Amino acid sequence: MTGYVVLGIVIILAVLVLTLITINKGYAYKHSIDELPEGDEAEENKKRVNKS
Repeated sequence: MTGYVVLGIVIILAVLVLTLITINKGYAYKHSIDELPEGDEAEENKKRVNKS
């Protein structure tokens, strides 16, 4: 019976550690966005968005 309790605790700790590692990697990910268009292209995009 004690073996099952120890095994359960080990599994819970392993899941906790893997969860924390995954969350940490997610927050460390460098997101990037496209630059906004400049000049005439920006005006054309605004017109397209306003029509929708």
